[in-house]
Amino acid sequence: MASALGLDFGTTNSVLALAEGASTRSILVESPAGQSDTTRSALSFLKNHGHVPLKIEAGQAAIRDFIDNPGECRFLQSIKTFAASALFQGTLVFAKRYEFEDLMHRFLARLRDYAGGNWDRDLRRVIVGRPVQFAGANPDEKLALERYNRALSRFGFPEVHYVYEPVAAAFYFARNLEHDATVLVADFGGGTTDYSIIRFEREAGRLTATPIGHSGVGIAGDHFDFRIIDNIVSPLIGKGSLFKSFDKLLEVPSSYYANFGRWNQLSIFKTLKDFTELKKLVRASLEPEKLEAFVDLIEHDEGYPLYQAISATKMRLSDEAETEFSFPPLGERARRTVKRADFEAWIAPDLARIEGALDEILAKTQTAPQSIDRIFLTGGTSFVPAVRRLFENRFGRERIESGGELLSIAHGLALIGEREDIATWTAAA
Repeated sequence: MASALGLDFGTTNSVLALAEGASTRSILVESPAGQSDTTRSALSFLKNHGHVPLKIEAGQAAIRDFIDNPGECRFLQSIKTFAASALFQGTLVFAKRYEFEDLMHRFLARLRDYAGGNWDRDLRRVIVGRPVQFAGANPDEKLALERYNRALSRFGFPEVHYVYEPVAAAFYFARNLEHDATVLVADFGGGTTDYSIIRFEREAGRLTATPIGHSGVGIAGDHFDFRIIDNIVSPLIGKGSLFKSFDKLLEVPSSYYANFGRWNQLSIFKTLKDFTELKKLVRASLEPEKLEAFVDLIEHDEGYPLYQAISATKMRLSDEAETEFSFPPLGERARRTVKRADFEAWIAPDLARIEGALDEILAKTQTAPQSIDRIFLTGGTSFVPAVRRLFENRFGRERIESGGELLSIAHGLALIGEREDIATWTAAA
């Protein structure tokens, strides 16, 4: 009988897993959009839907409601990256304010509904993944965990434990180890890149593990997306253009375009004062058609279609030296060829920070690269060739493995939940 639930609340996707002794299984969620073992971390709010005053959906069902009800549905994605931001005090949804813990609770409540009886088992423990370093310019870890606790307390779980996400991924990977090994895990999420070094050994047939160290940086896949937008899309919608203020020519504030750096931020931009100011600039702009295109993009809720187009382009560049980007709402002018070499030049500053966090964990733990036996890369961004080269150059290709990109963390969390020494693996809460 399963007694531990692994909860991977991710920036892009979320997964639930149950542990039954030494084995684990994903919890399938059955939403109006179908059955899946992963759920997109997104919420939709649809007002006055039949007999329901406010219809709330999560994941793929939220995406479907958003697409099927243009202009009527409030859509939020990547909500996890609000967690550690003191600047985020909530967002208005049909005149009602939702704080971070409200959004997290609503999302998880829908997952519970979709999971049916699997969630409501006699669970002894819920093990929740958390990044080593939360996303954001000035992340407040204490605030993030307070918000997590407030959201999770509403479910009345008997025990709630937090575990670093790369530690959970390490346990997933270690199931198949045949020999003692020192393992470096690199977990590339949507908002953060996290590292853990763990020593795994077998004693009398039982796997033992010793944590060596952790590090992280708030840079990952969403930042790579932003680099594509910043170089291709933003110039088409006014970045770098000028507007007239009395007798001066000023550049349109770049802060408006920084919203593309976080998909969560773009989803609330329409409700911010900045958007009101942007609309006022259209008349004063020397290239008003560009700012009009920006305003239309936000007012017509084109953020998610743009996310899809950017994500697809990034994925193709992992397999192709060049690919075509297009985004129909901006017309033919948005169609252009993107070369992998250009993309890698754009993300070079982000790669440097990712490598810096790797240097940090090796230095902090006094671990020489040659003493690492296995490197486990997980998360979608691990497929980016420039990211893989970073590790191949440091450790050699033969020691690198990958897999379980969407499931490894949740299953590892569930496995940790079955251990008697769980306190050893629990992160600060």
